[in-house]
Order: sequence, then structure tokens, then C-alpha cells
Amino acid sequence: MRVSVVICLHTMDRFDHFVEAVESVFAGTYDDVELVLVSDGSDAVCGAIEDHFGDRSDVQIVCNEENRGLAVSRNRGLDAASGDVVAFTDDDVIADERWLEALVSVYEERDVPAVGGRLVPEWVADEPVCLPAEFYWLIGVTPPTFGPADDASVGGEVRNTYGGNMSFRRSVLEELGGFEPEIGGRTGDKNLQGEETELCARLQAEYGRGMYYTPDAIVAHKIFDYRTELGWLLDRAFWQGYSKRGLEVLVPETDGTESDYLATLLFVATPRRLRGLRTEPSLAAVVQLAMLFVFTGVVGLGYLYGMVKW
Repeated sequence: MRVSVVICLHTMDRFDHFVEAVESVFAGTYDDVELVLVSDGSDAVCGAIEDHFGDRSDVQIVCNEENRGLAVSRNRGLDAASGDVVAFTDDDVIADERWLEALVSVYEERDVPAVGGRLVPEWVADEPVCLPAEFYWLIGVTPPTFGPADDASVGGEVRNTYGGNMSFRRSVLEELGGFEPEIGGRTGDKNLQGEETELCARLQAEYGRGMYYTPDAIVAHKIFDYRTELGWLLDRAFWQGYSKRGLEVLVPETDGTESDYLATLLFVATPRRLRGLRTEPSLAAVVQLAMLFVFTGVVGLGYLYGMVKW
């Protein structure tokens, strides 16, 4: 089973991280793989990719003439891919050596249309006290309460995993038409996020099944300094709430994953943290419990703003 891995880049500022991401995939235990590297509107990036990887037969290079955004770039990567499975990851990750092997094993053992894995944090900066692990999804990391069992160590069907660690059978993705280019990024007073959610909502509507989550397929996501700043995290939380409302309007097929996660926060995560606070009290534990409610409230405010705008 051949796997095509699509990685996109739009700025030279991240080129060194991009190279590390590509090399981590090549260093993996799964051999039948090609890399589809997409430059999104930068001649410098396109030239650098060609200089570094242009002589490899297992690399396809795609260069957008202008900046088109992540959804379009991923779709162009899909068009160039030859694999039975198309996997997507980001330019700032380090793939575990067994990442692709773990994804492929699910396809071989189960009749599933899509498989995603777990994203773990690679802290470039110090881990922020203000960010409870239940909100790791704000920084593109799988929270400990993720999954059908509210436990990220347990696999099973979910609507979608996160964009840095997801894959599809190529035939399925082509039938769905790829990612929706109109979703993603700031436009005026709107900042709609969630290309992956929208795509997987269509997957569920078309196939009656979601993505299979396996915790064994691991990718480490680098968390840079700016992603640990409270202002950035609050802004991210607000627009995530806004996006959840927008996707409900744009994609009526969207299931109740967000409502279920809110229930998990209130009835699983909060009691667990309260018990921990009683047994091992600390200032950090108090701060994280407080921030659990703060981030939940900010996501809610974003959702209310979305109700006004949508």
C-alpha cells in the first residue's frame, strides 16, 4: 500500500522546520512512501525545495504561482499524489518513526475510509501554566480527553482528528472533492477555521462513517513561543468558537462532537481536576482549573458572535 504524504509551506521563515519534518517522514519504518511537497506562492520556497529534494525520485514538488491558502495547496498535493493513501501533516512537526506504519496497519485490518493519529507537543518554548491540557487542541495537539472513550490512549471512530495527523484513502478523498477552499483564514471581521472538520463532516454524510483514530500513529507538533502567549491562546479560542457556529450553518451534517466535548469538560475533566486539587494542591493546579473555565467561556463568546454573524 503506497502512501503519499502532503506537506505544504508558504514562507522561508519555516524552511528549516519543514526540512526536519520531511526528513522525519523519510526516516520512518514504512518504505512505500512518496512525499508531495507544495510551495504556496513563494518563488524562494519553491527554489529551496527543488534544491533540497528535487533529485529524489520519491518526491513530487508542486509550486503555486501565488498564495492560495492551505486548502488549495493540499488539494494540489492530492492531485499530484500517486499513493493508495494520502496523508497530511504540517511543516512544523516531527513524525514518529512508526507513524505511517501505524496508519497503514489500520487500513489493512479495517475497512475504513480515513485514519488519523495522535499529535503530541514538542515544546520549543516552556509549557505554559495557563493552558490546561484539555485545551491542547488550541495549539494543534491531541488533548488527553480526545476520542470515543474520552481517553486519547484509546482508539476508535471519531469525526476527525487534527490536520497535522490525518489520512484518507485517495479514492475517497477524490470522490469528496478534497478540502473546501472557502473555509480557512481571516476575511474582514470573520476568521473561519476548520477545513478538516468540514471535510470530515462530508465524509460522514457520504459514507456513514467518520475517521478511525489510532493513538499509535504519533506526530510531534512544535509549539513555538507565540503559541504559548495568553493573548494568542484567547484569540484562538474565540475564533474556534466562532468557527464552530459557522460550520453548523455551512455544514448541517456536522455532528454533536463539540457539544459532547463540552460535556466532557464539565462532567469528566472538571471533577478530575477537582480531585487532583484536593489530593495534590498547588498554585499551578488552581490556575489551570480557572483557565479551564476561562477558555470554555471565551469559546462560548466566539460561538455567540458567530450566531450574530451567521
